[in-house]
Amino acid sequence: MGDFNLNLQTAEEHLDSEETEGGVVLGVLDGSTEPEAWIDSVARGNVLFLAVEGDLNKLASTFARDIKDMGGNLMHFRKFLVITPPGVDIDTDKL
Repeated sequence: MGDFNLNLQTAEEHLDSEETEGGVVLGVLDGSTEPEAWIDSVARGNVLFLAVEGDLNKLASTFARDIKDMGGNLMHFRKFLVITPPGVDIDTDKL
């Protein structure tokens, strides 16, 4: 094998300052959470799985366009709203 020159001490300088979380966030969509909190969570790479309590169209209208514009996906499944960040598709083949 040839020489592999990797300087881990300076590697952090080349990373983005904002980290992606990439987790699954469970929550309740009832209007009590600011729309920006949902948008920020998706922008950080999280998948949201929200129990809908109320009128879905009214509750999601405050952030759905922003999620779609950033490349995310939204899908109403049973009594839940599933929201994924850009690059994470929702597979509905088994429905």
